[in-house]
Amino acid sequence: MDDAPDNHLASVLAQDLRACLGKLKRRLREQAHSGDLTPSQTSVLLRLEKDGPATASQLARAEAMRPQSMASVVAALEALNLVSGAPHPTDGRQTLLSLTDSCRQRLREGRAARQDWLTRIIQTRLSRQEQAELATSVALLKRLIDD
Repeated sequence: MDDAPDNHLASVLAQDLRACLGKLKRRLREQAHSGDLTPSQTSVLLRLEKDGPATASQLARAEAMRPQSMASVVAALEALNLVSGAPHPTDGRQTLLSLTDSCRQRLREGRAARQDWLTRIIQTRLSRQEQAELATSVALLKRLIDD
């Protein structure tokens, strides 16, 4: 058997995989009931959750946004009580932004909703054999993304 890579097959697999994962991502996003948050707002929330408190200028750099654009994102998140500001401990001219407790709860609930939905779909739509095949496929996907 020839183990040489099949460029056409790899290309078709890549296209199908991107389309499938994109659709899965959209379905998972629907389950989280994230409301009317824009992708930029969601990205800022996830960055604050991962990296901790930051100034608007730090967020703008990290998100490759203009400071004016970040200011409108932050204002919207503050209006929704998802982020709050406190004086920067070493630079009183700046505000340190962090997630509110209600935002942290919302993120936890969103993740739980996505996990529950995906677990239920796997259990109800796939046989035990198919679940085992999916486990093998997930292992292969991990190999694609791990360094």
